[in-house]
Amino acid sequence: MSNKEKMAMIERGMEPGLARPRTSAPTPFLSLKFGLLLVGLGIGLLVALFTVRATGIDDEEGVAVYFGCLSIFGGLGLIISYAVEKNWLDKQKDLI
Repeated sequence: MSNKEKMAMIERGMEPGLARPRTSAPTPFLSLKFGLLLVGLGIGLLVALFTVRATGIDDEEGVAVYFGCLSIFGGLGLIISYAVEKNWLDKQKDLI
């Protein structure tokens, strides 16, 4: 269907690439979100490593510790990202 629309636009002398505006919204905090997620995952790996080595947990039970720490600290990174974004947006609303 999209190809037929583009062909009809070309026949009428219109530029098919410029007809529709982009619908994707800008994501100014995407780098912050991914950065904090990766930092959280890295801290989670370190905490899991130290926990497994300090307690002497064997390999099978250690996997659960790794997955748990990755989930917890990755989630904390996303929560921190949300708090920073919300704080920044609130400050922008106060300025307007």
